[in-house]
Amino acid sequence: MNQDIQIALKKIYLPAANSHKGQNGRLLIIGGSKLFHAASLWALQVASRIVDLVHYASVPEDNRLVAKLKQEFRNGIVIPRSEIESYIEEDDCILIGPGMVRSGIPAQTDKKMNSVIEIEKMEDEGLQTYYLTKFLLKKYVHKRWVIDAGALQMMDPAWTPPGAILTPHTREFMTVYRKTDLPMQKSTAEKVREFSRKYNCLILLKGGKDEVAFNDRQVTIEGGSAGMTKGGTGDVLAGLAAALYCKNDAWTSAVAASYINKKAGEALAGKMGYWFNATDLANQIPQTMMSLILG
Repeated sequence: MNQDIQIALKKIYLPAANSHKGQNGRLLIIGGSKLFHAASLWALQVASRIVDLVHYASVPEDNRLVAKLKQEFRNGIVIPRSEIESYIEEDDCILIGPGMVRSGIPAQTDKKMNSVIEIEKMEDEGLQTYYLTKFLLKKYVHKRWVIDAGALQMMDPAWTPPGAILTPHTREFMTVYRKTDLPMQKSTAEKVREFSRKYNCLILLKGGKDEVAFNDRQVTIEGGSAGMTKGGTGDVLAGLAAALYCKNDAWTSAVAASYINKKAGEALAGKMGYWFNATDLANQIPQTMMSLILG
């Protein structure tokens, strides 16, 4: 095992025996859409097993789905997106993007939005993703953020809050990278490092081999299995990284999340071959964490 991985696993925050509800992590998940229901639910599923409290904010359709799944949503509260600003300040970390729709970038006459309620009135969900991501990242720059999927693809790199964790796969990363003035004639690993330095953020590049880079630190994390090519496994990883980031630093959270996610995929391959899905992965992660961290 790589030394960076060993150190990250040893540093993972563990709840104290005398701790109380809310002291061991509070996470806000902003995601989902009328088209993509499951993505944010996979992130929710794994996060709710790690932190004390998850606030979940999605479109009404997804909020109703979660309300019916209360047995899987431990210590959580479903909130409308119009109320998310009431929760952002009190939560330790915000995950934005899983299942959010993307669309064409707005016209040059980029509108100034003054509230989430104003953004919610827009009919185009892709434009909602753009303006909601922009509004929140720029207003709450001091918060811990994990930016994934739709929000990641629609964002301008200049909005990146310092210390944010970005969780793209290669195509998503290049979508964001092309919006910068950084050189194209470099390897993917070099581009990841250059982007991280320029925007003072952590990149967790998902793939057969994950690349984690934060300024001058970079590590490649191998492992996993072919069963992890199925949709939703990246949403599980984003939820895991965000849950860990509630009580750990960005580097520890991303490195540990990547390694745990891959080891969970390997464990499932040993039991189920290629034939498992994102829900199976979310359910396996607590068992894998127990063996890696407490074993």
